[in-house]
Amino acid sequence: MATKNGKKRFVVCVRNTGYPTSLEVRKIYRALPDRTAEAHNMLRVVDESGEDYLYPAKFFMAVDLPQPLRSALRRAG
Repeated sequence: MATKNGKKRFVVCVRNTGYPTSLEVRKIYRALPDRTAEAHNMLRVVDESGEDYLYPAKFFMAVDLPQPLRSALRRAG
């Protein structure tokens, strides 16, 4: 779920089975590029701990945010 140029993108959590303290459903997270993880249907996400971990890709949906909001979220986190 990384962009074609390998930059971070944002995803929304739609499921958190098994990870209720790490992921909040309906929350927007940063997804980091990781081709190896994506090849295994996993996604590298910066979770509630502030660290990046691998989660099943089916737990997330990519969101296309307006540029001002993307910039604000990157500055905030």
